[in-house]
Amino acid sequence: MRGVVFDGKRVRVVDDLAVREPGAGEVLVAIAAAGLCHSDLSVVDGTIPFPVPVVLGHEGAGVVEAVGAGVTHVSPGDHVALSTLANCGACAECDRGRPTMCRQAIGRPGKPFTRGTADLVYQFASNSAFAERTIVKAVQAVRIPRELPLRSAALIGCGVLTGVGAVLNRARVDRGDSVVVIGTGGIGLNVLQGARLAGALRIVAVDADPGKEEMARQFGATDFLTSAEGVRDILPTGADHVFECVGRVELIRQAIDLLDRHGQAILLGVPPATAEASFLVSSLYLDKSVLGCRYGSSRPQRDVALYAELYRQGRLMLDELVTAVYPVEDFEKARADAEAGRVARAVLTF
Repeated sequence: MRGVVFDGKRVRVVDDLAVREPGAGEVLVAIAAAGLCHSDLSVVDGTIPFPVPVVLGHEGAGVVEAVGAGVTHVSPGDHVALSTLANCGACAECDRGRPTMCRQAIGRPGKPFTRGTADLVYQFASNSAFAERTIVKAVQAVRIPRELPLRSAALIGCGVLTGVGAVLNRARVDRGDSVVVIGTGGIGLNVLQGARLAGALRIVAVDADPGKEEMARQFGATDFLTSAEGVRDILPTGADHVFECVGRVELIRQAIDLLDRHGQAILLGVPPATAEASFLVSSLYLDKSVLGCRYGSSRPQRDVALYAELYRQGRLMLDELVTAVYPVEDFEKARADAEAGRVARAVLTF
């Protein structure tokens, strides 16, 4: 079968992948569509260290082909969106409703794929959606309505869970709050629409590319700036919430400096693993906070179903995120367009 493999030096679309059968508590999914996320590119450029060779992709949707023993919540033929959380469901963090903190879901890459003569290939983010078929834990497969297009549903599994989840679950933006979003790529757009859903009164999008203004406003921005220096003209005392969605340390400093009293800076961008950021310690004494956020602090079995229903009601935008669709053979073109910022989200199809 076909898949996108990174061997540590280059990325290739190969056709000699194989995936094992599902074991107990696992699901085999035929991938229909997968979003190309910045995190996939970060593996390639070394920002996210990961063992190789690896099948990339972590934002996908498809159709269940087979289930292992003990799986009852999905059946062959069901349409599913995939999460990256291979959480155990039994530890203290899972029991407290914090699957993103489950230690079984972090840093334990499996090898369900083989190439050629049975060389084992790693799975990225317990998902590897850039393959015609993949194996996931049952908890990662969330059934979705058949009327939800799989190309759109694919984006729920990372961009929507991360961006909307950061607003609703982590920051808990409230009605009337002010929000600043630095960076309006795939994650930033979902932060914008999360802030709109939460009832934020002023939603300021900041992006150096003026061409992104129209889409930012479509997703919920009330104001658009090409530099964070103009935020104080709109919010003189600062913002209640500032989301950094780029992953640059100087923008993290800006996010903290833009906070009002009791404000929160939420860090969603991914800088290099050894990056360090600085800020004035005294600036935090007025009850300000700096919040990390993994995967939107999501509970995928709950949140994916919620977002699918919001989409059906016309309140959550998914189709508009899919700005370009590429057959998997055109991965390099999709990658170039994504890196150049020419698309909000590139979607690969099989």
